[in-house]
Amino acid sequence: MKMPDRTMRRQVLLFCSVISLASVVGQVSYSIPEEMAKGSIIGNIAQDLGLDRKRLTSGKARIFTGDSAEYIELNRERGVLLIKEKIDREALCGQTTPCALHFQVILENPMEFYTVVVEIIDINDNTPVFEKSGMKFKISESAVIGAKFLLERAIDPDVGMNSLQSYFLTKTDNFALKLKDQPEGEKIVEMILQKPLDREKEEEIFLVLTAVDGGEPKLSGTAQIHVTVLDVNDNAPVFTKTVYKATIPENAARGTVITKVSASDADKGSNSNIMYSISNTAADVRDMFEINELNGDLILKSNVDYEKARFYQIHVQASDEGGLTDSCKVTVEVTDINDNKPVINIMSQTNVIPEDSKPATVVTMVNVQDIDSGENGKVHCAINEHIPFTLKPTSNSFFNLVTDSDLDRE
Repeated sequence: MKMPDRTMRRQVLLFCSVISLASVVGQVSYSIPEEMAKGSIIGNIAQDLGLDRKRLTSGKARIFTGDSAEYIELNRERGVLLIKEKIDREALCGQTTPCALHFQVILENPMEFYTVVVEIIDINDNTPVFEKSGMKFKISESAVIGAKFLLERAIDPDVGMNSLQSYFLTKTDNFALKLKDQPEGEKIVEMILQKPLDREKEEEIFLVLTAVDGGEPKLSGTAQIHVTVLDVNDNAPVFTKTVYKATIPENAARGTVITKVSASDADKGSNSNIMYSISNTAADVRDMFEINELNGDLILKSNVDYEKARFYQIHVQASDEGGLTDSCKVTVEVTDINDNKPVINIMSQTNVIPEDSKPATVVTMVNVQDIDSGENGKVHCAINEHIPFTLKPTSNSFFNLVTDSDLDRE
């Protein structure tokens, strides 16, 4: 009589929720400049990891990035890492430094993985640019010496010495340029009145503001300044604070009033009327926030995502009808909510395993990721009970599923 097939198929379920830490098999680091051509060699990964090139082929070596962006490829036959897509450091990391790509090289039979870090070095490939090519001011001839006028700030996405370093103003007797360093490294640019204006002698003044970076060679951008001299307005608006701070959760609804800024003007009549506006702020940030020009309410225009940006800086200007201004900065901190589920990636797996396999035989390799932060980003991994397998951490967010006892097919 034919015996029934008693082969048992076991399914392993993974439930993820605390990252365990352990050492990796190996690690190698490289530094390359951005904008390298496709096909350029990053390094001899086989040599640097002490592997035979044949091992890369027999082990079906491949790259795991953990996301969809693949800038680097592995040539198994040559044992080298190559540029797959040209890398723009500014698009990849923005102002974050250092900028690096982190990925793993995975091999099978036996299973191994190596961590690779490729640092992307900035080159001076961006010119300082003013969002507005021209600035217009209406300034009273009675404006007092020392009156300040906020100028548009240039944007240079490069970092370090390749970023924007200084400004220069056309030589003029009436105005001097003043740069104010901010804690985050940016500079506020102000034009300071150093000699009284006389509308009867000069009704209009034309100046050029130049922004210069520190690269080699230096790159620069310019903006035109047009000053119209008016009569009588001798008090500028003054904000109650130089820095306002606010906090919003990442699920805040559009239209939410984040905070309120306030300025006062000692003048009377129309010269004391104050209008609020966002200035000296990057275009993508302006797209997310707006300000009520009459009452100073800062309002959320678009959804914020903690995983994309944790804080924003908005520069607000108060202007009176005589053209005098003051400025303040609003720092908006975004708080995290648990809005992302853990993601399980099965790196490689063995579909068939002999029953005489020894304990600690690797069956599969698993990667677990949760892009939330803090407690919301911690994950714990477990498998279903009463099966001869156990889950062992190998590195940050990587686990091996191994046998923990003898197997018996019958």
